[in-house]
Amino acid sequence: MPSDLRPSLDRHNDGRSYQPLLSKDARQEPGYDSPPRPTISRRSTFHERDPDGEARYATRRRYTYAAFFLVLSLISFAVQTETAVFIQSQLHWQKAYCMLYFTHGSWSLLWPTQLLILRLQKWNTPWNVFWRRHVQVLTQTAQMVEHQTLHPTGRQATTSPWPYMIRTTAYVTCALTIAGSSWYVAVNLTTASDLTAIYNCSAFFAYAFSIPLLHEKIRLSKVVAVAVAIIGVLVVAYGGESSPKHGSKSGGGAGGPDHDEQRTEHPYRLIGNLIIGAGSIMYGFYEVLYKKVACPPEDCSPGRGMIFANAFGSMIGCFTLLVLWIPLPLLHFTGIEVFELPHGRAAWMLLVSVLANAIFSGSFLILISLTSPVLSSVAALLTIFIVAIIDQLLPPPYNSPLSAAAIVGGTLIIGAFLVLSWATYNEMDEERRHKLAGEVEESDIDE
Repeated sequence: MPSDLRPSLDRHNDGRSYQPLLSKDARQEPGYDSPPRPTISRRSTFHERDPDGEARYATRRRYTYAAFFLVLSLISFAVQTETAVFIQSQLHWQKAYCMLYFTHGSWSLLWPTQLLILRLQKWNTPWNVFWRRHVQVLTQTAQMVEHQTLHPTGRQATTSPWPYMIRTTAYVTCALTIAGSSWYVAVNLTTASDLTAIYNCSAFFAYAFSIPLLHEKIRLSKVVAVAVAIIGVLVVAYGGESSPKHGSKSGGGAGGPDHDEQRTEHPYRLIGNLIIGAGSIMYGFYEVLYKKVACPPEDCSPGRGMIFANAFGSMIGCFTLLVLWIPLPLLHFTGIEVFELPHGRAAWMLLVSVLANAIFSGSFLILISLTSPVLSSVAALLTIFIVAIIDQLLPPPYNSPLSAAAIVGGTLIIGAFLVLSWATYNEMDEERRHKLAGEVEESDIDE
């Protein structure tokens, strides 16, 4: 029985202390399981447990899930980048805020899609039982998020966590929207190379914000890995003859063979660079803020973390749809951005781009929840090299040759990601071993 699904031990007089929360089938469901933990009634296990072995198993399991969503995020982000650049450069549908609104609003589909997948896995369970369990899991996980503990006290467990989650959704969404808007504002003010280089410095700012907010330790291996990754981005951005394609995490795209920076004048290039620089800082802050206020504790089972990440992503999408439509009529009547829905081919391509971004965003939120904002941010840089490879394989006239700068820069990014992954894995494994060892020592003293 997973410990983080069991009602708090402080409520032993409510008549449910020995009543299992989930049925046998539900406890075997991959999405709800967690590694076994010691209980008060099974003292013999204190001497039989192997903290080092359990730590390795838990860390390996968490990274296995993370690896799957990493691959999914990279594929979906590459699709989103290619379609976004095609829509803006070839089909000439350039409605910046409208595209941002559609993109972030599509996140509302994450939780319904997840619910459908979970329902298909538990098809034989009566709907009212399945729904009650799912709501209970989300509520309990939200309590863990609010109080940052796997075992909220009796008073904490009886207080609804949803007012806290609504407030959290509001300011996390605002941070995301400001960061995403900076891309669309700066894209016509500066060069695609500057945009790519400065925007991807968000990996550095994610690490910088992680130190005070997440109490991340300053490790030489991580500092070097982040620095090498950014150097790789600079090589790709400025080393080739043409501007590289790159996408924004909020759905935009820039660069490509049709973008000739030598013939395009950018009188407001400095202003554009300052705007995207502020957006890069805000993106790093958004990623760390999400980890700080909207993710369950590190010891929470990966299944819970994944389920809650998609639920919170849907909350961001719903907040966008219900609140952030307000600028649309203001932009329309002022003439800054006339509202116009895409038609024909542009509409279908936008649909593909928006859905691809929703898949990427859900996977990216899960990746941050399971690992760290720094690792997730550096992992997103891999898409620069992936998109360059895709451009090599596209049919004429949309293809572009893989440049030496893309190969060198991509190699640097891949190497930096591997070093950072290994450092993060060892750090997580070490912390979990120390915690498990401390639990064993404390339980032995209690005996």
